[in-house]
Amino acid sequence: MPSELLNRREGRALRARPVAAAPAETRRHRSERRVRRWVLAWLGASVLGIVNGGVRDFAYEERVGETTAGQISTGTLIALLALYFWILQRRWPLASRREALSVGAIWVALTVLFEFGFGAAAEGLSWEQMLEPYDLTEGNVWLLVLVWIALGPAAVRALAKRSARTQ
Repeated sequence: MPSELLNRREGRALRARPVAAAPAETRRHRSERRVRRWVLAWLGASVLGIVNGGVRDFAYEERVGETTAGQISTGTLIALLALYFWILQRRWPLASRREALSVGAIWVALTVLFEFGFGAAAEGLSWEQMLEPYDLTEGNVWLLVLVWIALGPAAVRALAKRSARTQ
């Protein structure tokens, strides 16, 4: 019985499963490639953020006020990012929650660096002005975007995995 193993407790033969696991180095290489693709895809997310902010500035901020406009654009950006994460997950599926959380952490770091770098260098904003969107006591909810960026890839990965199981 070369392809069978004996289950000693129950006294019956079990089929041996073929070993299909890839070597650790191959898995690591694939993981690094997926993460690298997602990190590059951050550029697309930054374009979504810039366009979303432009629409806010030119379409409705004057009518609803700065705080309300910020809250609306936070919601729309979170929705746009959810759709973008879904597209990326279908294109380059993240294999694990750890991988997804790593991508989220990298995206948060890139986003904050971009926000403060652009704010200081291109717009000449003070630290006080750059920290304003992070002040929850003033009704600013930008932090929700950062939370979604951090957790969104893992949430979308879990949702996609659950959706695949039910089909």
